[in-house]
Amino acid sequence: MPADPRIIVIAGLPGVGKSTMSRRLAEHFPAAAHVEADRLQELIVSGAALGDVDGIGPEAARQIRLRLHHAALLALSFREAGFTAVIDDIITGARFDELRDELGETPFSFIMLLRDLDVMKDSWRAMNSPFVDAFDWIDDEIRFATPRRGLWLDTTGRSEDETFAELVDRLDEAKVERV
Repeated sequence: MPADPRIIVIAGLPGVGKSTMSRRLAEHFPAAAHVEADRLQELIVSGAALGDVDGIGPEAARQIRLRLHHAALLALSFREAGFTAVIDDIITGARFDELRDELGETPFSFIMLLRDLDVMKDSWRAMNSPFVDAFDWIDDEIRFATPRRGLWLDTTGRSEDETFAELVDRLDEAKVERV
């Protein structure tokens, strides 16, 4: 069993690189699992409610909370079994407190990946996303309503390799202290 299994959460806007960095970080440890919130959401095969260009309705919010609950359960289970668990999800505003509640007293690290919103919009346009002009509220919630805990890393203008190297170099800064 690895000496120090941990839970690390990587958050940010859709398309900012959460899944890519989470997978690479999991591969960095000798024993680790990547817990992808999007994959957990896909487990709902009937009755799924997602956010859309108009925002998140009550049922979608309930399912997003359920997704976070299951991500935390998986991460706790992997950690107990000796694996570092790297969760990637969109954690903004009050969801940070929900994350803390789900993890209980278990220590964790939190990394918020940031990128200039206009740069993000250019990426979304290149992917023909219908959400190009619909995610401003998420960016606002990240920047103005999410507690500044852990490591906040601006990836604007950085390559994937540069971002990953800085993330690994600064991983100790991501630890969230319980208050």
